[in-house]
Amino acid sequence: MKKVTRRKFAPAFKAKVALEATKNDQTLAELSKKFEVHPVMIAKWKSEFLERMSIVFKNPDEKESEDSVDTQELYAQIGQLKVENDFLKKTARSWGSAFKN
Repeated sequence: MKKVTRRKFAPAFKAKVALEATKNDQTLAELSKKFEVHPVMIAKWKSEFLERMSIVFKNPDEKESEDSVDTQELYAQIGQLKVENDFLKKTARSWGSAFKN
């Protein structure tokens, strides 16, 4: 028995189909027949295309200020939490010995 595998589509093909879908010249059913892809996949590719099309015009030299995380700030926070943790450990030890007496 032959194993059936899923078809894999190249990004260029997905972009072509999504662009055709955004033109609204044809229905999803017509595009489905034309490209031999299920209408649900075409709708998914279209929505993903519309979400990410602003990336094309993004300046590659810009730092990703929205998505990037300030590592120095995180290291400072880790250091502060370590100091607080050590303090609480020492305090807990002294309380533990105070309650034993």
